[in-house]
Amino acid sequence: MDLILWRHAEAEDGEPDHQRALTAKGHRHAYKVARWLDHNIPSKCKILVSPTVRTVQTAEALGRRFKTMDELGPEATPEALLAAARWPEGKEPVVIIGHQPTLGRVAALLLTGSTQDWTIRKANIWWISQRERDGKASTFLKAAMSPELVRK
Repeated sequence: MDLILWRHAEAEDGEPDHQRALTAKGHRHAYKVARWLDHNIPSKCKILVSPTVRTVQTAEALGRRFKTMDELGPEATPEALLAAARWPEGKEPVVIIGHQPTLGRVAALLLTGSTQDWTIRKANIWWISQRERDGKASTFLKAAMSPELVRK
């Protein structure tokens, strides 16, 4: 299974938190990373998004159908995120567009076996894969992408 963790792009400050929109820089970064992602994920890919304005705007940059899920909001736990993605039993790749610190904690849990406070920067993607070899599951970081690395 492939799980792609995508942190929302830069958002405006303010309250209420769920209504914060992307900044102009955030929109640019979301579109740059979305272009890379669109060329690298299969056409059959489930996209699950936190219901906040900034995550929905990040998802819209991809130009694909997506589903918002309350359980992926800023207060989400790693366990809730993994359940929504159906990790590791899911049959299709899943993109989750969400928030820190949850995304970093999920990455740490999957890659080290323990929940740690890792940072995934704004608009960055961490692509985590699991495959089976010789009857044993192996989880690894397949790719990491940031807006600074995407060619224009």
